[in-house]
Amino acid sequence: VQLQAFGGGLVQAGGSLRLSCAASGRTYTPYTVGWFRQAPGKEREFVARISWSGASTYYADSVKGRFTISRDNAKNTVHLQMNNLKPEDTAVYYCAADPNSSGDFDYWGQGTQVTVSS
Repeated sequence: VQLQAFGGGLVQAGGSLRLSCAASGRTYTPYTVGWFRQAPGKEREFVARISWSGASTYYADSVKGRFTISRDNAKNTVHLQMNNLKPEDTAVYYCAADPNSSGDFDYWGQGTQVTVSS
């Protein structure tokens, strides 16, 4: 599975952005998709994930209630709607695929920069 993340940008605190992750290749496999982020000088951290069917989602506490993950399997796309953004959300955001839904994200996109100004 090849992944491409896009939709990042510069936004003021309190604003919104919608990230997208487009998948190609072995998209017929029932893979879980996750979003992760890495801020400068910090380790990469988990943000959210969604099951193949979309019925199961899970969020990091830091984004719960503000971010929503969704997917459109017909378009092989996963979205991350980010509302009420905070300066601490500034990071490079990556999408990743777990082809076996085992918790191992084996495929990664190239990342998209999100910058939230105060």
